[in-house]
Amino acid sequence: MDTITAIILAIVEGITEFIPVSSTGHMILTAKLLGFAEQEPIMKTFEIVIQLGAILAIALVYRHRVLSLFGLGRIPSDRGGVMPRARLNLLHIFLGIAPALGVAFFARDFIKSLFGATTVLWALVAGGVLMIIAEWVNKRKIRITAHELDDLSYGQALAIGLYQIISVLWPGFSRSGSTISGGMLSGVSYRASADFSFLIAIPIMCAASGYELLDSYTYFTSETIGYFVIGFLISFVVAYIVVIVFMRWIQKIRLTHFAIYRFILAAVFWLFIMR
Repeated sequence: MDTITAIILAIVEGITEFIPVSSTGHMILTAKLLGFAEQEPIMKTFEIVIQLGAILAIALVYRHRVLSLFGLGRIPSDRGGVMPRARLNLLHIFLGIAPALGVAFFARDFIKSLFGATTVLWALVAGGVLMIIAEWVNKRKIRITAHELDDLSYGQALAIGLYQIISVLWPGFSRSGSTISGGMLSGVSYRASADFSFLIAIPIMCAASGYELLDSYTYFTSETIGYFVIGFLISFVVAYIVVIVFMRWIQKIRLTHFAIYRFILAAVFWLFIMR
């Protein structure tokens, strides 16, 4: 690994981790284009480190909401002051992450055995189709009952958690793509689905990254630590900017736009990886 490779991979991670385009697919394609085998141990360790940078970014963006879950703060209002006490609580978060964590824990080796370029390619396409369906159904067929994050019911939180299982069992499907789509198919607005998807990303990604680090910590050496620090910081900054921009422009950036992009990426994937 060199500094330029570290910077490019960190930027790709920061851009793609929290929007529904599959960070896994982008990392594999980018590594391939850079002549870097994505299955090399150093590459897997680096991916964990830059993921942690992205997690820190989302935690910073949602810091008021996270603190409110523990009764340690109030959420600032767009009109100034603070909102009344939030209705979203830790049980919502638990229901949103428990199904995926359970499947990941018991099926970790099985999931790794399924991982491959072909799997990711088809996941990009299937995820795009689900997103188009979710947006169409949400706008035409389903009565939206949760317009804001605090309107989310326990049933809807669980439904989103169950949809998240798809991304666990199918690498490349996109965690945010499955959860945002799942929310919209469950009567949750686009924005509230995205907010909840980002919020539950914090504990589930911390758990996944922490677990993987148990197998990878030996690769933190004097030769690699500099690249890891650079990657962590760049991923943090880029992810923070992307999430802020995405949430600001969410009404103009529809899921269908991301789906079309995924189809294009799948075609590129086919040209550069599969042939």
